[in-house]
Amino acid sequence: MFPFIRLFKDMYLARRQPRFDSLTDTLVSHHICWPLDLDIFLELNNGRALTLYDLGRTVLAQRAGLIDVLRRKRWALTVAGSHVRFRRRIRAFERFTVRSRAICWDDKFMYIEQSMWKRDGECASHVLYRAAVTDNNGIVLPPRVLAALGQDAVSPAMPEWVSNWTRAEATRPWPPMQDM
Repeated sequence: MFPFIRLFKDMYLARRQPRFDSLTDTLVSHHICWPLDLDIFLELNNGRALTLYDLGRTVLAQRAGLIDVLRRKRWALTVAGSHVRFRRRIRAFERFTVRSRAICWDDKFMYIEQSMWKRDGECASHVLYRAAVTDNNGIVLPPRVLAALGQDAVSPAMPEWVSNWTRAEATRPWPPMQDM
């Protein structure tokens, strides 16, 4: 089940915190791995990790003012792709932080980087998302979104590892083969 109580708590707290100046500001959120987050090995389930990343992106959007823009314009936020790397286990009742930030954008998509950090300073996982704002006509281009936020539409330079991923994704067949 989606962690609505966590979402409502995080959004409530985000509304009372200062707005970010930019989508590229880093949100740091604090979490505990609860029993409902566990898999059969008593560690954070990989699907729940992605759900917790969803919460981080939602709160990031709230702090950056994007949620208000989405509501006002009747736009939506969607994920168009992701690449995740898991490296360390997060166990039951372990505390950890999630760091979330937009790192750049291109002509269609925003690229959001998120990571989970254990209390000992080890990175447990890292994910790159390709996200888009949409309306009834399709993708709302990043310069239009940033203008609605009152922010500069010039993207920070795309890191090489992100551009490598976007080039690799462009070679991936779509739709996938049906006889797999």
